Amino acid sequence: MNSFANQTSRRPASLCVGGGHHDTTQGLVRPIQTSTAYPYIDEGPQPYPRYFNLPNQDAVASRIAALEHAETGLVFSSGMAAISTTMMSLVSAGDHILLQRGLYGGSHSFFVNELSRWGVEYDFVAPDIAEFEAKRKENTVLAYVETPTNPCLEILDLEALGSFARDVELTTIIDNTFASPINQNPADFGIDLVLHSGTKYLGGHSDLCCGVVVGRANLIGNVLEKAKHYGGSLNPMACHLLERSIMTLDVRVQRQNANALAIARFLESHNSVSRVLYPGLESHPGHALATKQMSGFGGMMSFELSETLPLRKFLTSLKHIRPAMSLGGVESTITVPVFTSHAAMTEEARLESGVTPNLLRFSVGIEDEGDLIADLTQALGHAAADA
Repeated sequence: MNSFANQTSRRPASLCVGGGHHDTTQGLVRPIQTSTAYPYIDEGPQPYPRYFNLPNQDAVASRIAALEHAETGLVFSSGMAAISTTMMSLVSAGDHILLQRGLYGGSHSFFVNELSRWGVEYDFVAPDIAEFEAKRKENTVLAYVETPTNPCLEILDLEALGSFARDVELTTIIDNTFASPINQNPADFGIDLVLHSGTKYLGGHSDLCCGVVVGRANLIGNVLEKAKHYGGSLNPMACHLLERSIMTLDVRVQRQNANALAIARFLESHNSVSRVLYPGLESHPGHALATKQMSGFGGMMSFELSETLPLRKFLTSLKHIRPAMSLGGVESTITVPVFTSHAAMTEEARLESGVTPNLLRFSVGIEDEGDLIADLTQALGHAAADA
């Protein structure tokens, strides 16, 4: 666990390829070091998988930290391992935390089902800093947010959150999965810790399950101590694949940004679509704020079909876009959040977050833009014919 902040003057595309620690063997590809036992003579830190300090673990964490303009980081075996370990390392019984409304369903389920068991209070808050200020209590220690949110793409003012948190001495944590480090760097706005489900854009090929937390070294040190107990470390082979994938992160995300904006404009103009949620659209309520704090609007969007259109017919008519869970891969995928990512939430909580029964979450891939629009066009046509 080391400091990599001196690399942040390099641009993202260069950091993707050469950021973080360099391999001392001089090979262009870092070797996969699978050993779980290392010799020692003197006292001091020793490499061990559960201690998050193997060479491959350290190398990929350093690259992601550099991309996020953070001091240091850790890689985990899943996004939820990163989220749960980070949260439980920073709160204690009697604390109160602020949770942004509209979080990813897995995060929401963890908070609702686990925090009270540990004596931690919480309130869900609208993505408005005035709401955070109003809900803060004397025992509030932490604020946890997403922007853009999953799946409704709400935008929170990160600069305002960072300023508010500094004034009242709150730790701030953000899930930056939807944006990726290419489109948004929350640390630049004073956010303390940045989380990713590395399964998504960082991995990018739908073949890895991993998670990441990066940020201030003192806080990451706290997370590390808890992580050693919880044991959610990432194996060297997966670390190697993640590092390899990150080399093309900038190229992939830039293509996904461009595809998503073109598709969002197409869907917004289609008479079979009642609503499109994408921060790159001028009609999006968070568009101006997203323009200010993001360098690209991302490859994620959500949209609703007209109520008369049969959802299943639309999904089964798609030929190239695949109905599948997860997101952020090179291939375009689509899912219905009420049946997948947000199924564990109550109907009331889903509706409060904007997750309606006919909402579709669309992860735009790197395929040809015209082919994707053609696939959507024919599927919408088939659904309309059955309406």
